[in-house]
Order: sequence, then structure tokens, then C-alpha cells
Amino acid sequence: MTKTPPLGRRVVVEVPTTTAYLGPGFDRLGMALTIHDRLTAAVVDTPGVRVDVHGVGEGEVPTDETNLIARSMAHAFASKKIPMPGIHLEAHNVIPHGRGLGSSGAAIVSGVMAAKGLLEGIAEFSASELLALATDMEGHPDNIAPSLFGGLTIAWMTDQGPKHKKLSVHRGVSLVVAVPEDASMSTQLARSLQPETVPHQDAIFNLSRSALLIAALIQSPELLFEATEDRLHQNYRASAMKDTDALLQKLRSKGYAAVVSGAGPSVLILCPDPGQRLDIAQLVDAHQGGTWTSHMLTVDERGATVEEVPALAD
Repeated sequence: MTKTPPLGRRVVVEVPTTTAYLGPGFDRLGMALTIHDRLTAAVVDTPGVRVDVHGVGEGEVPTDETNLIARSMAHAFASKKIPMPGIHLEAHNVIPHGRGLGSSGAAIVSGVMAAKGLLEGIAEFSASELLALATDMEGHPDNIAPSLFGGLTIAWMTDQGPKHKKLSVHRGVSLVVAVPEDASMSTQLARSLQPETVPHQDAIFNLSRSALLIAALIQSPELLFEATEDRLHQNYRASAMKDTDALLQKLRSKGYAAVVSGAGPSVLILCPDPGQRLDIAQLVDAHQGGTWTSHMLTVDERGATVEEVPALAD
């Protein structure tokens, strides 16, 4: 007889926001940042899934089995051939949606981590299994890896599935994320703006800058400006994010290592000197008449967590 999680089992999951690409590291580099979504998942006696959403996405995202968190949970349960019981999810969302900060990846990771927690003692998930399950849902691992494991990650695909390497960022690197209030961008649209092929010299350029970026982030922050140059994706997407491109050019013209965060439209600024952040924040907050907000963040080294908590009293 297949075991299922006991009625009343309850877990809490915390998942960090992420930023991908970091300029030249298209589809391979990602970093976890200190903004977190929090999810409570409980086994209930009512079949199906009910989702209560608080904060970002409230009144907008599905509240049943079609919710992305619920779908990723179901995928994890199915991978162990265990039927998913009735589930109540309570999502407290802080990560902005459609802003290039890994909100869909965070939702997917929340789901697989909730499944891991609810199946504790019944089925085990290795780190590689969690990465593979979440990547199945997302399609690419650049946001998934840092969301799961924290820190700076390099992710790549093999015949055996996705793999990753976690690195620690130099303590001299400081971060600012600039987020527009209203603008958003879908990853699908952003990808459609890129050509199928790129010039040979552009490919070589990005290979050199990607290698340099790893050195800058873990050892030599003074190289961040040159290391964040890109020719593979940002220019092609600029026409669809004119405000983003204007802010990016403004920041880089002043010597700041600014890049589009993931698919955009948010902007990530990597600072070799923490004193730069106040000047950057002033530029961001004044951009387009104050429709952008700056967030001074740090790298989240912990990644996604799950812990069992006492069941609610009847």
C-alpha cells in the first residue's frame, strides 16, 4: 500500500527571489537575493487543492490545482508515484511578478520544496532530483538553481539532466535592484525578440565576458563594469523595454555595472564599492518621474528552505 502524508502535516517553505544572466551569462548564470516568498502547505481532508494568496498576485493568480505552485507539487508527487492528498496552500508573495526577478521559478521551487517537506519519511528527494523536477516545469535552470541552492550559480544541461555549481560572491560586491512600478515583461516575449543566430564575434565576446564575470564576482569586484558587457540579448530586447534601456544606459554612462535582470524590465546594478549604492538609488528613484524603486539587497546564500510546523488546532 502506497504511503501518503498524514492528515494535518504542515510545512513552511521560504524561497528567495533571483536574478538571471547578470549581463553576459545568458541562460547559465543566476544569483539569489534577499527578498523571499513564504508558503505554508498543509494536508487536509478535502480533495483537491485550495490556494489562498496574500500580497503579490492576490486576486490575479489561480487558486486551485492550476496554480503554478500546485502544479509543481503535483509533478513532484507524481515523480514518486504517490497520489497527492487534499492540500491547502497559503502563499505570502513578495517577489514582483513579470519583473525579471524569478517569480515563476520561485513558485515552482516552492511547490517542489513543499512536496519534499510533506513527503519527509515517505520519499526522499536528492538535490539533483529537486533541480531536475523544477527545471522540467520552468524549461531552463538559470533561475531554478539559485532559488533552490542560494548564492551565485552556474547551471548547465547534460544528457543526464540539469546540473549546477554554487559559488560564493566576494564580500565587496554590493547590489541594487531597480524595479519599475507598472511595466512588466514575459520571458516568452523577451525570448522571441532574439535572433536564431548571432555573429561569431558576438559569441566570442560574450564567452570572454562570462569568464571575466565569474572572476569579478568571486575575486575581483573592480572588474565588474567590463565583465557585465553583453551582446547576446540586451540590445535585441531594448526596443520592447525603452524605459529599462534608458535607465541602463544612464547608469552605465556613469560607470555603474548595470544589467537587465533576467527577462526584464528590472535592472540589476553590481557595485564594487557599497558607497555607490546611495548615488545609484537616487538615480533610480528619480528615473521616469519616480516610477522606479531601488532596493538595496544582499546575496541570499541559504536558498530555499522547508520545515515542518505543528498542525493547526481544529
